[in-house]
Amino acid sequence: MITIRKFRKIMLFLPLLALAGCEDFLSKEPDSTRAIINTPKKVSQLLTTAYPQAGYVVFSESMSDNVADKGVGEDDKTNRGSFLFEVVEATVDDQDSPDSYWAECYRAVSVANEALDIISKVSDPENYNAQKGEALLARAYAHFMLVNYYCRFFDPQQGNESPGIPYVTVPESVVIKQYERGTVAGVYQMIEKDLQEGLPLISDGTYTIPKYHFNLAAANAFASRFYLVKKDYQKVLQYANAVFPSNNFAENMRPWNTTYSSMSPAELFNIYSRATENANLLLVETASNFGRFAPTYRYGMTYGKWQEISVSERIIAGNAGWAFPLYYRGENNYFIPKLTEYFVRESVNAEIGFPYVMLPIFTVEEVLFNRIEANAYLNNTAACLTDLNTYVSKRVDNYNPSAHKVTAASMRDYFGTSNLRNNIIETVLAFKRVEFVQEGMRWFDLQRYNRTVTHQTRTGSVITVPAGDNRRVLQLPQTAALSGITQNPR
Repeated sequence: MITIRKFRKIMLFLPLLALAGCEDFLSKEPDSTRAIINTPKKVSQLLTTAYPQAGYVVFSESMSDNVADKGVGEDDKTNRGSFLFEVVEATVDDQDSPDSYWAECYRAVSVANEALDIISKVSDPENYNAQKGEALLARAYAHFMLVNYYCRFFDPQQGNESPGIPYVTVPESVVIKQYERGTVAGVYQMIEKDLQEGLPLISDGTYTIPKYHFNLAAANAFASRFYLVKKDYQKVLQYANAVFPSNNFAENMRPWNTTYSSMSPAELFNIYSRATENANLLLVETASNFGRFAPTYRYGMTYGKWQEISVSERIIAGNAGWAFPLYYRGENNYFIPKLTEYFVRESVNAEIGFPYVMLPIFTVEEVLFNRIEANAYLNNTAACLTDLNTYVSKRVDNYNPSAHKVTAASMRDYFGTSNLRNNIIETVLAFKRVEFVQEGMRWFDLQRYNRTVTHQTRTGSVITVPAGDNRRVLQLPQTAALSGITQNPR
């Protein structure tokens, strides 16, 4: 029987506000500030905006198996359309929508390309190596997210000749430019090229707050995620190990069963996305309503879903229980205090403004999971068990190292099979599901492993979306057609 060790109720009341808008990069020329960007420091300042400042969590989480139809709740069109696997009828001005994310990714690309163009024309380019590295990594990351959401998911066993997304490498010089989609394979080649060229140039010493930039740890974390999708497991291991060369993962993970365990919801919300939190490797400011409505979306985490997600505690021997604190706001609106809204007023005396969420893009926990999965495929079983138990040591309530263990026997008993490699992989996927709930990460694993997603509405309709279904690919914005980009089939 699943038990919830920490079960509390809070009520949060937040003001209404006007929504922030996003510009469509593919139909508008970006502003140029090159006249005053003439030092490495100023290029670094420019690059603080070379990251998609829009959220993917709402549509990514709503498509996953982490949510259910409550029948009532916040009626958000992105949340609703994503759960029903319909084209979201939203625009670039609608926060958290796929169209908004598309526009913000390309805006981030335009900033990266502007920085690279500036660097290519200075008289001392060697003094801009760190900035060049960050720009290349930022450009690679934005395209990586775009190709994974708006194209058929990459499969290293296939040709990947399906349509990709435009890989933009030069600044815009016209208001509307024609683009070609190319192929998914071609996009991945360009991502890898930028990643391999940029990563060796990264230097943490150039950043005032490294967690807001592609610092060295975050760059290696990105590389470990990229090569996990490519199933190049030796490289996953190489880059995951480079995040913490001293292997001090445990000291840098979120302390859910120690320091966090005595914190109030307000304290948890305050610390989860802080740059001072060791577990956060890269943070991005995103215009988003998710921090406000995460618990109350109609299509969200119910108590039944939490039972389904948290049952993975049974994989651990010793009658273990997760230390994650579960709260609810109103009836059947469950959440773990993670991503919270901060509100920016239009001016000092204004009553209106814009909601934002600081989103952890890469974390220590993800890198540890990537390493475990890679080692499983490389038959490094002992290393997998060591890392799984490192994770458990920071996540089990009242942790007892002699009793609470993941072993070959505990996994065999839970999954009912003696295939150790498969059991390790399924354990990783189960632990990742509970770790990243309400963060949008589950969708990537469902795509990587071609898992069918089934959603049932309160009226009894069942929506089944198997691997290869066109509905698993987000539709491109209508405005992209202005640049000659063909829509995805539905």
